[in-house]
This record gives sequence, C-alpha cells and structure tokens, in this order.
Amino acid sequence: MTKKYLIVANWKMNPDAPGRAVLLANKIERSLGRIRNVEVVLVPPFPFLLPIAAVIKRAKLGAQNVFWQDCGPYTGEVSWHQLNHIKVDYVIVGHSERKLFLGETDEMIHDKVRVLLENDMMPILCVGERERIGDDIPAIVGEQIKAALKGIKKNLLKRLVIAYEPIWAISTMPNARPDTPASAFRALIYIRKVVSELYGRTVGDSVRIIYGGSVNVKNIQAFLEEGQMQGALVGSASLDAMEFAEIVMIASRVGK
Repeated sequence: MTKKYLIVANWKMNPDAPGRAVLLANKIERSLGRIRNVEVVLVPPFPFLLPIAAVIKRAKLGAQNVFWQDCGPYTGEVSWHQLNHIKVDYVIVGHSERKLFLGETDEMIHDKVRVLLENDMMPILCVGERERIGDDIPAIVGEQIKAALKGIKKNLLKRLVIAYEPIWAISTMPNARPDTPASAFRALIYIRKVVSELYGRTVGDSVRIIYGGSVNVKNIQAFLEEGQMQGALVGSASLDAMEFAEIVMIASRVGK
C-alpha cells in the first residue's frame, strides 16, 4: 500500500536575499520531477512568498505564521485572507521558536488554528516539550493540543497536521539532539490518544502527525518506518537543496 508523506521545508529567517530563495526553490522543484507519493511544502520568509509562488509547480507553498483577524489595525501581521490570495496552502502555527523567543501563547495559537481551519487552510500545529525526563511523553504535549483545539468542530480536523517537535531536539537549541524513532512513535501514539479523547477514535486515527527536530538524510527513514511518522518538518537541512531532495527521495522510497 502506497503511503503519501508530507515533507515540509521550514526555512525560518533564511536565506538572506530573494535571489537565493528563488534559486533554492528552483533546485528543489527540479528534484521533484519523479516524485509521486510525497507532498512537499516550501515555507519561506514572508517577503519571498510571491517570487517562490511564481516558480513552483510540484511543491506547495506554506507560510511561517498568520494572524487571526481578516484585516485591520494590526501592524506587522499577515492574515489568512492575504495568504490565501497568493495560494498558500499550509501555515506553521505555534512553532517553539515563536513561543520561546516571541512569547506566543496557547490562546494565540488556538485563534490561529481556528481561523485557518474555518477558512479551508491547513495549519501545521507544532507541539512538544522543552525537556524530557524518562521515556514518557510529558503531559504538556497533550495540554498544548487541547488548548489549540478547544471548541473547534470535528468536521474541520481533516485539514489539521500536528508536528511533534520536542524543543530539546531542534537544531537551533543548545545541546540539541534528534529524538529517537522509538520515542517519536510513543509521541505519535500519545497524540492520537489525546485527539481521540477529544473527537473520537476515527478522528484520532486519521489526523496527520509528522516529526520535527534535527531531521536529516541520516535519520528520516527511521522516523518514517520505525517511528511511523507521516512526514517531517525539516529545518536547517531544507536550506541545502541536495540534502532536502535526498530526504524527499528517501520518503518516496519508503512510501512505495
């Protein structure tokens, strides 16, 4: 049975110029010619969304953030409506770097998830613990999910992606180390359990769950096979076109 994985390139605040961003997007786009069973999403900084939208056909476009109002006096913010106009499909919500460095709260994350789901866009909801003691997935992960989805209707959940992103595993964090596939699998089971308790087993089993945190060509296969993740949120490795293309190719081979 063929599996369709979701591989998301989160470029964060990189590269430093539009020409480099378009060059990177073009290189990745060319590498996707023979890929059939992987959905690839490029998520550049806001200023590069339009030029990249103009050059990609196989990859989809994502944004790194969104505001929950349609328009108004919100200096520096970008709405779902504005993103929708330039064919953005996915939006990363609640990334740990925004929580840690910019003070994003559970309430803000909830409002962003809600407005995206209500307007036929696909949030990539990031959840994960700051530290781990022992093998059990900390309850904070479940609390983040419950807060983000509070009051959201069941029928909207088909567009939701949850990215398990243990903060201690993100390459930008001090002493970062990737999680293990076995641990990621425990997180996947835990997340499905939490969603099932909120919305029932059918929804819990169907929501897409991907892994984020120091993903590279050496570990992606194990996270997909042993960890049974349905894709990956790739950070620094997505800035190298050749490495990211190999990550996508590995996912394609695993999915056959």
